[in-house]
Amino acid sequence: MFGPVDASTPRPHDRDPGLRWERRHDFPPLVGGFGAEPGAPDVRSPSRFLFWLMRSMGWVVPAMTLAALSWLVPGSLTPWLLGRAIDAGILGRDPMATLGWVALLLGVIAFGVVGGILFHTIAVRMWVISIHGTQRRVGRKAADLGHILGRRVPTGEALSISNSDSDQFGATIDSFGHVIASALSFLFVCVLMFSTSPTLGLVVLVATPLLLAASLPVMRPLTAAQTAERTESSNLTSLATDIVAGLRILRGIGGEQTFARNYERQSQKVRGLGITLGTWQGVVEAISVLLSGILLVVLVYLGAQHMLAGELTVGELISFFGYAVFLVTPMRTFFDFAQRWVQGLVAARKTIALFGADVPWAPRDRQVGERPVLRDESSGVEVHPGEFLAVVSADPEASAALADRLGRYLPSVTGEEPELEDLKGRKLRLARKERAKARARQALADAERAAQLWGVTADGVDYAEYDLASLRERVVVSDTGASLFAGTLQDAVDPWGTHTREEAERALRTASAEDVYDGLPGGWQGRIDEKGRGLSGGQRQRIVLARALVRDPEVLVLVEPTSAVDAHTESRIAERLVEHRRGRTTVVTTASPLLLHRADVVAQLVDGREVARGTHVELQAHPDYRRVIARGMEDDNE
Repeated sequence: MFGPVDASTPRPHDRDPGLRWERRHDFPPLVGGFGAEPGAPDVRSPSRFLFWLMRSMGWVVPAMTLAALSWLVPGSLTPWLLGRAIDAGILGRDPMATLGWVALLLGVIAFGVVGGILFHTIAVRMWVISIHGTQRRVGRKAADLGHILGRRVPTGEALSISNSDSDQFGATIDSFGHVIASALSFLFVCVLMFSTSPTLGLVVLVATPLLLAASLPVMRPLTAAQTAERTESSNLTSLATDIVAGLRILRGIGGEQTFARNYERQSQKVRGLGITLGTWQGVVEAISVLLSGILLVVLVYLGAQHMLAGELTVGELISFFGYAVFLVTPMRTFFDFAQRWVQGLVAARKTIALFGADVPWAPRDRQVGERPVLRDESSGVEVHPGEFLAVVSADPEASAALADRLGRYLPSVTGEEPELEDLKGRKLRLARKERAKARARQALADAERAAQLWGVTADGVDYAEYDLASLRERVVVSDTGASLFAGTLQDAVDPWGTHTREEAERALRTASAEDVYDGLPGGWQGRIDEKGRGLSGGQRQRIVLARALVRDPEVLVLVEPTSAVDAHTESRIAERLVEHRRGRTTVVTTASPLLLHRADVVAQLVDGREVARGTHVELQAHPDYRRVIARGMEDDNE
């Protein structure tokens, strides 16, 4: 099946040195805030988070601002140089002076061109840092939270933060550096104008803030529109993710049209909010053009009046006209920054909800022993070292809940969140607040639950006293909700990349998944789609089982590991699984006679409590046990 194993055979777990975590280049660029040991983000408020994000980039943001300044200041100095060339050179009929001022003007323009190139180069670097850094941090946070993630933020929120908000942060920080440089160049122009005409300089200095203040009333509806559009867009992403994940099931039950209508309705809702948002953005843009134009007209008019009164020369008038044209750029930048900052705050508000979420487990120093004796107080089930224990229950949820408790996983959230469909205005805002409060209550309940005794002991000590990482290392739970990620078969079976080819082959054989290896072009390097979409349900289940077996934990808890395979395959897995795990502790929740017959001990649960324990043959004397097994066989045959 796998071919001979010798020195000349490429081993699937022999990594190419070029693929190791070694930085051989500078893409994507990394900085301290996104390194292996980053500081905690400031999640006290959206604005604090944005400033933390800028600080985490180190020298990049200050360098980008200085580069933007070197790009803009030459543009503000050009009108003054042009005016001097006209007055001293052309009107003064001095060719050498004209050539001197023109040469200086060309030098300043060239300096500005270089500054513009430098600014845009650093801005792209900053943007890449923002996108890749945020995506990496979201990935790490999702891994840290694990099953807690869905209890802290809405489904699809992490995806929206990674895909959309990371780009928005880049746009916001780019605009921030640009607006700082624009403000400094604006002040520089004011100084030049004051040196020529204090009256016109004062007009610009006073009129500009007033014109900007005139646009403030539209910022609040813009913020509200941005928030609404971002929230519903995230909901649309969540809906799309759920539809894609359950597409096969939807087709099986004929629910495609229903979900298609739901998606279409939500998509139209996002479209409508996008139009509203675009309208307010257009209003802000129109105000920007209007007020910039008013400032330009006023300066040109006042400059012409001063020249007619003999207070300005022709060159100074031309300079003032150039100043007025230049000031349109800072004015437009101020308005653009206002929009970008609003968008950044909306994105940051969603992001800090994720980054500010913590697991409820308190840190502990106690480590779980190598061969622990486990006892679940709720069910009374006791698991002994090296034992192959099968758990049978008429209620599969009770068996799954036992597995969650043994792995120290919080139960699924069953309460429904307030629906936002067809809500508008005040009702929509109240529903969003209620949703946020519900999640806050859930987080508080999780923290209170984690602070209490867990109800499962290892060697007589409650789980709450153990270090969670140590527990996860010793006790591994593989349930029916386990996912496969896009990548090679090697990555699917050994995502840690720490096991040998022989170990991977043995796990694949125990899971009876040789057909997956044979069916993929390239064997171990054959590609598997996200969630294993190119595989059958049984193949996906067997690859998940192989992955759990490769991990080889001291205690392995398997939830219905053969529910999607045929009887012949299940028989092979049962025989091989017991041999593979010999000497290790294994707990399997199942109603399959093939697995139950191979188990050392079978525990029967009724209403979540253990009522009988023995071998499969011994328990068949109990009518309740036989009914559970018979019902399980009927479900398998349907």
